[in-house]
This record gives sequence, C-alpha cells and structure tokens, in this order.
Amino acid sequence: MVLGPWLRACAERHGDREAIEVMGTAKSYAVLDGDADRLAGGLAAEVGLHAGDRAAVIMRNSLACVDAWFAMARAGIVDVPVNVAQRGDGLAYVLGQSRSQAVVCDIEFADRLAEVMPELPELCHVVLHRPGGSEPGAPSFGPGVAVHELPSLYGEAPPRLPDLEPTDTAVILYTSGTTGPPKGAMLSHGANLTLTRQTRWLMGYGPEDVLYTAFPLFHINARYTTVTVAMEAGARCVLEQRFSAGGFWDTCRAKGVTAFNYMGALLMMLWKQSARPDDADHPVRRGFGAPCPPDIWEPFEERFNLRLTEVYGSTEVPIVTQNGMAAVEGADRRIGTAGRPSGLYDMRIVDESDSEVPPDTPGEIVVRARPNHATFSGYYDMSEATAESWRGGWFHTGDRGVVDADGYLTFIDRVKDCVRRRGENISSYEVEQSITRHPAVLEAAVVGVPSELSEEEVLACVVLKPGRTLGEDELIAHCDGRMAHFAVPRYIRWMDELPRNASERVQKFQLRADGVTAHTWDRLAETGARR
Repeated sequence: MVLGPWLRACAERHGDREAIEVMGTAKSYAVLDGDADRLAGGLAAEVGLHAGDRAAVIMRNSLACVDAWFAMARAGIVDVPVNVAQRGDGLAYVLGQSRSQAVVCDIEFADRLAEVMPELPELCHVVLHRPGGSEPGAPSFGPGVAVHELPSLYGEAPPRLPDLEPTDTAVILYTSGTTGPPKGAMLSHGANLTLTRQTRWLMGYGPEDVLYTAFPLFHINARYTTVTVAMEAGARCVLEQRFSAGGFWDTCRAKGVTAFNYMGALLMMLWKQSARPDDADHPVRRGFGAPCPPDIWEPFEERFNLRLTEVYGSTEVPIVTQNGMAAVEGADRRIGTAGRPSGLYDMRIVDESDSEVPPDTPGEIVVRARPNHATFSGYYDMSEATAESWRGGWFHTGDRGVVDADGYLTFIDRVKDCVRRRGENISSYEVEQSITRHPAVLEAAVVGVPSELSEEEVLACVVLKPGRTLGEDELIAHCDGRMAHFAVPRYIRWMDELPRNASERVQKFQLRADGVTAHTWDRLAETGARR
C-alpha cells in the first residue's frame, strides 16, 4: 500500500514488458522502476528534498513527468501537480498555499513561474525539463533560487529509501471548486492504491489490455484510473497531451487501445461526430468515467460496439458508487443513475440540517470513511475547511442527489449549481440536457445570475455546432416544450467555446463572474414576458 514498493513489485513481475507510451515514446516496467530510483536519488542529493517535503510539478504529459511522479513517491516527497493552465495569481496561490520548496517545470512554463517567484519565499529550487531538445536558456528566478536541469538529476547510486506508511501523504491535488480558492486535497499512498485496485477490479483489466487517456497527469483520473491501473493489471497504457474527437478512433486502431477513460463532454464530442461506416471497427471494448447523457448511453454503446461503466465520486472520495461492472456481462446497472454504493464508503442523502432523508427525497450526498484508506486525509493547511467538510463524521460532497428504494443514486446537481428562482430549485444539468437536444446546439452551460426580484435568473451559455445558426426566440420555443416554465432561461449568451479546466469540466464560477454581459440576450427586455 506504498507506491515505491508497489512500483518495484510491478517491475519484478513484468520486467521488460512495455508499461507506458507517452506521445509516441515508451518505457518498460523495469526502466520506470530504475529511473524512479535514479531520479529519487538526485532529488535528495542535489536538490535536498526529503520525505515530507513538498515539490510542485508543472508539466504536460510526458515520460519525464511520469518519472518525476514516481521518483517523488519513492523518496516520500509530497507531489503537488499543478494545472498547466495556471498563471499569475492562480499559480502563485497553489505554489504558496502548498508551501512547495521546489518546482519541476517544463521550459515553456518557466516565464510564468519567474513572474510569481517574488511572492514565493519558500520556493528555492527550480528543475527545468526541456522537451524535444528545447534551446538552452531560462529566465531569472531571482536571488537565492537554484536552477537544475532535470537530466542531470538522474544519479547512479540508489537512494536510501525512507520507511513510509500507507497513511503518509503522497500527493496534494487541488480541487477545481466552483467558488472560493482551490483546496489542496491530501491523498495518501494507500488512498491512491485503493482507487487503483478498485478500478482494476471494476473494469476487469488484464495483461492483454491497452488503456488510453488524454487527460493530464495533474488530475486523479489519468494517474490512478489509467496509469497505475494499467500497471496493476500488467497491461500497457497510452497517454496523449490533447484529445481529438475527430482522430480518436484512428488513434485507438493504431495503438491497439482496448479501453479509455472519459469525463465531462468527451462522450458527447464523440457522439456528435458524423457517423462513419467503420464506427464500430476498432479494438476498444470498454469505457470508464462519467457522465454519459442517459439518452445516448445505449445508442453510443451500439454505434461504437463497446460497454460503458460509470462511477460517482470526487478527488476526495473516488468511486462512491458504480453503475455496472465492465468485466461481467449483464452486470447490474441502471442507466440514468450513478449506480449503487461501491462498498468503499457508507453513503447517505441528508437535508439542510444533516438529517438523513427517506428514499426518493433529494438532498446532499454525504460519505463516511471506512478503514480502507479510500478517502482523502484532509485539505492541506486548511483545518477549518477540513472540519467543515467532515462535520458530523460525514464528508459533505456539495452534490445533490436522490437514492431510490433499490439503492441507486441519481446525481442531480452541484448544490451551488442549483439555480434558485422564485422559490423553485432548478437543476442546471436538466436545463443543459434539454438545450443540447436542439440539433444546432453543440453544448451549453446553465448558471444562476442575480435577479432584481431576489434569488436568481437562469442564464444559458450556448455553443452552436460549426456552420449552424439559431435565433434566441427559436431556442426559447425549443425550451418551452421541454421544461417547467420557471426553468426556461431568461438570458442567452452565445459563446465560441465554454471555459474548461484540463479535465474538461466547465468552469461555471467564471460564467457566474462574467454574469450578464453587454452581448447577453435578455428575454424580458425583448418580449416583456416574465414567467
């Protein structure tokens, strides 16, 4: 249940078998293990990092990024993966709040790192990675900052490894909450390997499988439901840096991919590609993730000849529920729900006073830890936020859901994404699903914006398919027949694309902050209809 010894065991079992390919370059299990040793030694001897120290990583998917991750795990250094889109205040916040002492950084991000260094007195080492033989040179990081080149840190002498426990923190992952500053969720070695083994069991992966993802290694999905899962199974994984809906199936054919992970809008992007005669002609047989719109779930499986398995969870408590087992034909699942409890946690639905509600009654999803290392250990240096999230001994997810009499969970919405209008709770998810059923719409995001009548009005941010046009009145008419009158958007804002993080989740806090812009259409102003 500790990543360093686990990696060694994988190498002993599978040796020279190819373990991972990133952007066309591969490493075997044995080489991954050896390089983790060599780099761990350099991070200790040359950079001066020791067990419990924190080191940030600002890197795109690469074998060097995998090496940095595994070397830190072996040395007991707490890994702080940083979203490569971060810059300015956001970047300074994550590096400062985590109190990172060193950063391993792709050279392309060195300038933005240098800009915030004056705000980071504890950060005194920068390790530069130059993909593809990038030109030498680097910005000034200020006095007292030592700069290292990553290749120079791969030593020859094996390091003296620390004695680690499964409960020791391996990584701090910053959550992309809808409001407030990000919180650094501390995940232990045991938590990472519990998620790894649960996913492998759930999906039935074996040595013959090839797992694919284009999600970044600063996200829990790519790390612990693709890379480590493939290695636990003795399989192979393929990582890319960007997802291409148009080229996805060709990549799967070329690489022999048998399974892939999805989140956010990925499935819808694939579904909305023009149908081809060879849509089902590929080696992929399984998909893992969430959420798939219920109305395309079975048609998607039939069109692309594969089976989807979904889970509900978060960075803090992954795989709370699971909907079907990919490894078992005809396994229990109910499309339109998030499935039943996985067995890793106890789960309840509670009201605003934290009292459990009866079946078929909406409320907040709360989760209680079991003694199996499955949950996060708290938010780094945020004792009050940790205590608030775990009040009463239950982790409060901030999600609304409902459990039926058979134990199936249906996710409704984020608590803070639920638009409150004239005493009615409106599910933004449901409004979005209705809007995207219009043939001209590619995707939509719905948020609440302040109303002059108190509470909120509904704002729909809509992206059209390339080459399509749609009038506001036509979209309102489309909505009128598909939702309650109070849920029909008052505001429509046409957008070229929705703001997303690296895991393809729409950043609704940004849409709320933008609010009603000068180019936002107002149904009340146009028609005088206040419904």
